[in-house]
Amino acid sequence: MSRNIPQGALVVVADGGSARVFTNIGSGHDLQLQQRDELTLRDVSEQGVSGQGPSGSVPKDMSIAQLNEATFAKQLAEQLNEDALNNRYAHLVLVADPQTLGRIRPLLHKEANARLVLDLAKDFTNAPLEDIQRALS
Repeated sequence: MSRNIPQGALVVVADGGSARVFTNIGSGHDLQLQQRDELTLRDVSEQGVSGQGPSGSVPKDMSIAQLNEATFAKQLAEQLNEDALNNRYAHLVLVADPQTLGRIRPLLHKEANARLVLDLAKDFTNAPLEDIQRALS
């Protein structure tokens, strides 16, 4: 089974604390990813900026690490939403561990959702580029 990921598609590979951002520079069924950026979590316990926590209420027993992961998912979703609303990408592929993907999906704006061609619940954040391309091919 071959997935058709359009040329120029934005491919985001994320976990709870970081994301690697790629562009598909291949054409047709020839997926070829080129890394554009790497995003990392801005630690909420250090920055003291209000409004930068996770969306919704925070359970009392949530650790700083869990809070940071939920916040990173929100930050990533906000960036994807902003980029979609400003037409910075036409197609989106989202690869994240199941928990992070579950946190990002409900936060995506309808414009970002409309551009989502594939989401994959796998943790490939530290995987070699070849493994990511193979999983998406």
